Amino acid sequence: MSARAIECTPSAYYHSLLIKNLLDNPVRQFPNQEIVYGDFKRQSYQELGERIRRLASGLAGLGVRPGDTVAVMDWDSHRYLEAFFAVPMMGAVLHTINIRLSPEQILHTINHAEDDVILVNTEFLPILEMIRDRIEPVKKLVLLNDTGQTPATTLEIAAEYETLLASGDPGYKFPDFSEDARATTFYTTGTTGLPKGVYFSHRQLVLHTLAAGSALAGTGQGRFNRDDVYMPITPMFHVHAWGIPYVATLLGVKQIYPGRYVPEHLLSLIQRENVTFSHCVPTILQMLLSSPKIEETDLSCWKVMIGGAAMPQALARQARRRGVDIFSAYGMSETCPLLVFAQLKPHMQDWDEERQLEIRCKTGLPMPLVDLRIVDPEMNDMPHDGVSQGEVVVRSPWLTQGYLKDPQNSEQLWRGGYLHTGDIGVIDAEGYLKITDRLKDVIKTGGEWISSLELEDLLLKHPAVAEAAVVGIPDPKWGERPLALVVVKLGQEVDAVMMRTWLQDFADKGMISKWGIPDRVLFVDAIPKTSVGKLDKKVMRQQYGPAVN
Repeated sequence: MSARAIECTPSAYYHSLLIKNLLDNPVRQFPNQEIVYGDFKRQSYQELGERIRRLASGLAGLGVRPGDTVAVMDWDSHRYLEAFFAVPMMGAVLHTINIRLSPEQILHTINHAEDDVILVNTEFLPILEMIRDRIEPVKKLVLLNDTGQTPATTLEIAAEYETLLASGDPGYKFPDFSEDARATTFYTTGTTGLPKGVYFSHRQLVLHTLAAGSALAGTGQGRFNRDDVYMPITPMFHVHAWGIPYVATLLGVKQIYPGRYVPEHLLSLIQRENVTFSHCVPTILQMLLSSPKIEETDLSCWKVMIGGAAMPQALARQARRRGVDIFSAYGMSETCPLLVFAQLKPHMQDWDEERQLEIRCKTGLPMPLVDLRIVDPEMNDMPHDGVSQGEVVVRSPWLTQGYLKDPQNSEQLWRGGYLHTGDIGVIDAEGYLKITDRLKDVIKTGGEWISSLELEDLLLKHPAVAEAAVVGIPDPKWGERPLALVVVKLGQEVDAVMMRTWLQDFADKGMISKWGIPDRVLFVDAIPKTSVGKLDKKVMRQQYGPAVN
């Protein structure tokens, strides 16, 4: 016998999970709450609601219809937040273009997503001018301008953003439609091949918002609630800025959008606006903590969620000394993105600082509605003993259902009915996940697996090391051997023997295998990174592998 569906009276209204339903209550309940864009603009939630309606009306006037795609090329701004809501709420698809990709990659994403309109900041006009003759078909451009001056460009501009809003209807009514309608699309920043398109429905984004909000609000440490002041330091083009702008708007908190990321400017905003909750990748936090302005900035009320890469304990310790409530989070472009948070359980609140630090630097506990497993190649579950490694596979209501126009890779992503993250991890007895490496970055030497992330964390504990990365380099005897790349702090001196001796000490204590000590350590001025600040190990293997073999 099958499960029995509920019966609906003919007059009953089915309340779909649409993004517009995230906006109504905070605009009504907190109309005077502030949204700040750097040094350029302050507006209220009431103004936000009106500007969202005007933007949708203006775009409709340009010919945008349900199912069309509207792209954005901008720094983090109030305009971006308005597009987060207005575009999907009118039934169109929001494409957040990664402005840090190469012009050729940006061209690929524009054509592949079939963008109909592009909202473009004046600073990015040269990119579009470079690729204009290969954009298919010709797009309508809406200019985003902070200078007040008309830029010199050979591109045809259909409208200026504020003029478009002024012409829009403040009473625009957003339609009802299926909650399974596509709301957003963007492209992965992986290090193999062309960027892949992922996409998410209204239902997925609403459920992600509710689950993330409930997970973050339900703990004493790392809590995000209505009393906070929120400033993302993760680009809004990158997986909806981890989806937190939707959570912040739903809660009705004060929001700060910083524009271009300049450490001194970010610290000034934190101090001036009393920012209490942010999220970023480790490299951004390192930049902030290394800025001279840090000495005049009070961070004792700042909560920071770290993702995009493993958080080194040395960095977390440095942040904790400044009073920062820091913790890890985990997800990926394909997962909308959030899956887990590394927040302390109640019984851990009284632990000593070093013991707490170990938890904060783990990958985390799955948030509500996430089914997360670690499995062997045959999809068998691995023990939750903190030692047994397996690939992380997941199910939840907000995972991309495939790659855009790419059925082969879509099936590979979802083989066995679970989304395969490509990450290797362990789960301990408390239920905390710890990512030990990317499947493709694990160093396989003489039949053993060596975690590059573990070696990097130990290298970063050395007082003279500013940055570190470890990759596997082909070896005729062992298959692969680890190669360490190290950036030395200004004014410090260290050599390869000292680095190997440093790691040998951890091996002697049983913390790593002796086989994990790199045969070679190279000192470099900078370590290659992707457009979103992750270590680009594909480039490292290409750049340094041949040179040392």
